[in-house]
Amino acid sequence: MNQRRTYYPEIEPYASGHLDVGNGHSVYWERVGTPSAKPAVFLHGGPGGGTSAGQRRVFDPALYDVLLFDQRGCGRSTPHAGLDHNTTWDLVADIEKLREMVGVESWLVFGGSWGSTLALAYAQTHPERASELVLRGIFTLRRSELHWYYQEGASNIYPDKWEGFVAPIPLSERDDLMGAYRKRLVSDNETVQLEAAKAWAKWEGETLTLLPDPSVSDAFYDGHYALAFARIENHYFVHAGWMDEGQLIRDANKLADIPAVIVQGRYDVCTPAITAWELHRAWPEAEFQFVDDAGHALSQPGILHHLIEATDRFAGKDI
Repeated sequence: MNQRRTYYPEIEPYASGHLDVGNGHSVYWERVGTPSAKPAVFLHGGPGGGTSAGQRRVFDPALYDVLLFDQRGCGRSTPHAGLDHNTTWDLVADIEKLREMVGVESWLVFGGSWGSTLALAYAQTHPERASELVLRGIFTLRRSELHWYYQEGASNIYPDKWEGFVAPIPLSERDDLMGAYRKRLVSDNETVQLEAAKAWAKWEGETLTLLPDPSVSDAFYDGHYALAFARIENHYFVHAGWMDEGQLIRDANKLADIPAVIVQGRYDVCTPAITAWELHRAWPEAEFQFVDDAGHALSQPGILHHLIEATDRFAGKDI
């Protein structure tokens, strides 16, 4: 393998603003790179995670014109932690509104974790709008995936962290932890909401990387961030993303003509490798990269290398 690629230098947006997407929601967006260069859209994780400066740095700014946006209810979008009119299909429609705002016919779609879910949903709905796909940490919202991470499975790998996750939930309610969290995250009691949100977010923050990495996990401890993150994630998960069971893998054939790269950490506990592998089997046209020394997070060196290698290649850069 050539020397591992790493982040491009920090870059500030050359434009930013808010887009009114209807039903009281205003979506924050920003553009980085070179105006009129290769268009791309970055879809962040969560749902409810929001964008960060580091996410801008997986694209060569000389070759790309990238739009990043905070999905409904999180980051700098408003209303904060809002759940009404906040579904997968609302977000798919928002991506199209943003594409029309930018004024391009198609663009590279980049998404990791929940961002991979949204990228698949968007590309299967609008295949003509995705010029390429770069996906990481594949998550398709199947019951088995949710049960693994929020009921039993990952709990056996991180039993110490799991104790913190279940702490806000009485023993009598632990047979349905997502449902129990739902009651608390939509409670009228703000103290109850915040306690649940912090426990939910901390569980995810501490299980993202193969080895402990405070630079990744510490962001999840902030109460303002945790409230949007936990409320929106839980809202999507208890509703199974408003999709049929297994829909995104079932409909992978719709993506056959879109150049794509799938990058998956071998030791990803949040979105275990079986989902990426089953998507790969259903969509053999996509290039598949296992990273044998990584968990889930984008920032891990092997994952970052393959993601930037993909964005470089799709921009025509010699690799």
